Amino acid sequence: MNDKFVRDRITQLRIQKGVSEYKMSYDLGHSRGYIYNISSGKSLPPLTELFGICEYFSISPAEFFDDQFTNPGLIHKAVEGLKNLDDSDVLLILSFINRLQPR
Repeated sequence: MNDKFVRDRITQLRIQKGVSEYKMSYDLGHSRGYIYNISSGKSLPPLTELFGICEYFSISPAEFFDDQFTNPGLIHKAVEGLKNLDDSDVLLILSFINRLQPR
């Protein structure tokens, strides 16, 4: 992991969320150039601010740093939906997942 990973990950998640650097900066309570400065490599967020960025994307810090999670927001939505289903419906969805996975 390095500075570039943090910058690129924030950009990836921001684009997936469909928000501009400007809007994200304001949503986080910063000046309009805050996210631009991170994305361009001029600065990095302090740890407390990184936690706020994770919260903004509705992901955990572990998910932020796990580059195998290409779209953690969708995974969270799926998991939240699964919590409302009974066991037989969850098993049905698991069978679909198994069917769709490459062999």
